[in-house]
Amino acid sequence: MENDLARLAADLVRMDSRSFVSNLAVAERLVAELEGFEVERLDFTDPAGVPKCVIVAHKGGPGGIALSGHMDTVPDTGWTTNPWSGEIRDGVLHGLGSVDMKGPVAACVMAARAAPRATLLLTTDEETTKQGARLIAEQSALARRAELRGIVVAEPTALTPVRGHRAHVLFTATAEGVQAHSSTGQGRNANWALIPFLVEARAMFERLRQDETLQDPAYDPPFSDFNLVLDNHGTAVNVTVPRATARIKFRYSARVDPAPVVEAMRRAARAQGITLEEAYEGRPPELPEEHPLIRAAMRATNAAPRTAPYGTDASELQALAPCVVLGPSVMVTAHTPHEHVPLDDLNRAVPVLRRLLDA
Repeated sequence: MENDLARLAADLVRMDSRSFVSNLAVAERLVAELEGFEVERLDFTDPAGVPKCVIVAHKGGPGGIALSGHMDTVPDTGWTTNPWSGEIRDGVLHGLGSVDMKGPVAACVMAARAAPRATLLLTTDEETTKQGARLIAEQSALARRAELRGIVVAEPTALTPVRGHRAHVLFTATAEGVQAHSSTGQGRNANWALIPFLVEARAMFERLRQDETLQDPAYDPPFSDFNLVLDNHGTAVNVTVPRATARIKFRYSARVDPAPVVEAMRRAARAQGITLEEAYEGRPPELPEEHPLIRAAMRATNAAPRTAPYGTDASELQALAPCVVLGPSVMVTAHTPHEHVPLDDLNRAVPVLRRLLDA
């Protein structure tokens, strides 16, 4: 099984499935491992017209636990070596997505194959819109028939149960200008219209770190993420910017009301005459320590549960069943240009995931 696990994980890493490209090759490779499962494939086209699919696989009777992971990765930003090498060196698998989360997905497949009853929920677009998980939650007939008691989202947690995490609102603020050669005085730079909005956004960033009514002490850090990314859409420095975009990801936990933040951003956009779009995940998932799924995860791992500041597909999959986040290795190298995962971490996860399937 260890050789099969390493081979599958390496094969998955060698396939480019960044969120803006198709994941069909990865999906087909995974389906090839699922002999004996009933497999449901849900095909869709993302907003950019890229063909994708998600997979639900099940064997055994209803009423069990599902293992879930995503097939997509972040972009290959900063890589100076081949992101898709899938090289195994000194017992460590290297490459984009090796730990987040193609290695954990391979471990899920191996655990599910060894169990008499198992369900797999294999998603895509987790790193962007959560569209794959949402599609499974809304449309999968097989997942409904499985009558799941719980879902294990196998993101890297060092095999520690994560009983709750944050979800996000993505704000996209857009200012419009007029493009012209910057020397002529004929244009209008959209950045100047966007800056006053950014001043208000900066004030909200500071408020989130200071205002305890918008914080949750059950999380580390207790304050919410409010991350800003700016885009002039490739405009040259001698051209007045025709379009300026600010994207802000605001994460919040179940105990934090996002309404004051949302309303403040709406007011700032209205005041400056810029367009504001809002994209929401599902509600932040959070279970109490005494929940049966968390208790089962504690028994399987001998570890106390915690919360996490990031988000996962659990925000959407909780519509099917209660979720715990629990998987091999750690996030330390995820989303970096030296991402890797020790194969020992993946191997240790298989019996733990198998115990949860048998719970």
